[in-house]
Amino acid sequence: MARAIPVGCTHPRPYTIAIDSANARGFQSHAGMKLSVYFQSKPFFSKRKNGVSRAMSAVSTPLSVNANRGTASLGEITKPDFPILKQEVNGSKLVYLDNAATSQKPQFVIDAVREYYEAYNSNVHRGIHFLSARATDEYELARKKVADFINAAGSREIVFTRNATEAINLVAYSWGLTNLKAGDEIILSIAEHHSVIVPWQIVAQKTGAVLKYVNLNEEEVPDLEQLKQLLCKKTKLVAVHHVSNTLGCILPIQEIVHWTQKYGARVLVDACQSVPHMSVDVQQLGVDFLVASSHKMCGPTGIGFLYGKSELLTSMPPFLGGGEMIADVFLDHSTYAEPPSRFEAGTPAIGEAIGLGKAIDYLLGIGMQRIHEYELELANYLYQSLSSVSNVRIYGPAPNTTSGRAALCSFTVENVHPTDIATFLDQQHGVAVRSGHHCAQPLHHYLGTNASCRASLYFYNTKDEVDAFIKGLKDTISFFTSFQ
Repeated sequence: MARAIPVGCTHPRPYTIAIDSANARGFQSHAGMKLSVYFQSKPFFSKRKNGVSRAMSAVSTPLSVNANRGTASLGEITKPDFPILKQEVNGSKLVYLDNAATSQKPQFVIDAVREYYEAYNSNVHRGIHFLSARATDEYELARKKVADFINAAGSREIVFTRNATEAINLVAYSWGLTNLKAGDEIILSIAEHHSVIVPWQIVAQKTGAVLKYVNLNEEEVPDLEQLKQLLCKKTKLVAVHHVSNTLGCILPIQEIVHWTQKYGARVLVDACQSVPHMSVDVQQLGVDFLVASSHKMCGPTGIGFLYGKSELLTSMPPFLGGGEMIADVFLDHSTYAEPPSRFEAGTPAIGEAIGLGKAIDYLLGIGMQRIHEYELELANYLYQSLSSVSNVRIYGPAPNTTSGRAALCSFTVENVHPTDIATFLDQQHGVAVRSGHHCAQPLHHYLGTNASCRASLYFYNTKDEVDAFIKGLKDTISFFTSFQ
């Protein structure tokens, strides 16, 4: 029996999607998850060149609905959902351990983005025709999914941006230039990504604000005691990572917020390495701003988001000017829309936002707690396995420390350059790791090295892949040390 379900949106003409409950088909992945996504009772049609019509389904066909899970690990269960991981590289089975740079995409997300372009590609918020209305609903539904995913108070606290870098720049240029003055202090750690450091350097140069940096303690974690000592009446902002992309350390954000609020300062959190891997509740954390990127959480590139408390976003001026972000435009002035539209000038990344929403569906279908627990197991296994290799120096805390550790390891090998290691692992073993400074040059300078290698895992990785990496690394070290 068909039933009409209203779809909420900010479009002037909301519409309904007819769902035939008898024919509705949910999506189930290898992880056994059930997603609330359905085929329409009246599918869209397009014509092939030979005139034969074909239905444009709203979701992809499940890859393996009845996958035999048994005692298989989460990595073994979910890996088949990712088509890119099935290939060979340089004659070896691909072992992808570069997830801190970007994650791979499940077929479910890939099909959702393709389906947008095939079935309802249209600009959002700007048309009353059917395609525009549907695109608007899907785009705004993705915003609601993000809000729910991090437990924001509402969708209006989520601003879509090009990436997390742009989200931080939005805060820096809009909130920072408006609220900071000469002598005000911004506290960062030396372990921050360049995306956190550089925007505030620019703002400090423009306003006369002063940057203060927290160093590392003996465990190679940002020194929280030093942070508390730096906090004072001059402090206006603390900008820190939740999980370090190089050290793997996990900071107690809720405690940092508590300390900072005593001085009336704001807290901005770079959550690019936490939101994809664990449950993040912005209301529980109490943060003022939080940023993350789609591409690190199984979604498309080209889109990220800014969470900001409603009262802060409302008080902030526009970041970019143009269409969409206005209320009225006159020859001598303009008035601006309410957030989040105020900060989303021009045509947004519509397909990418929809893909991000589907990625969230996929992650929630598995369960963030399940992902986090499995990755803790992988993190311990990776750290212990890498620790057993001679002449290897791992940066950051051990997994058994109070701060915990994410499933990544940045390391160096005595007398072997990180780029040589990454190249040999790729060409001889099909293992993808990252080499370089990981957009954290000040941290590497502090650690006394110009570069490091980084192996970073996600829930679709396995202990067998860690073993393959360690075997390849030992072979790499043996090869290069043979010339010394």
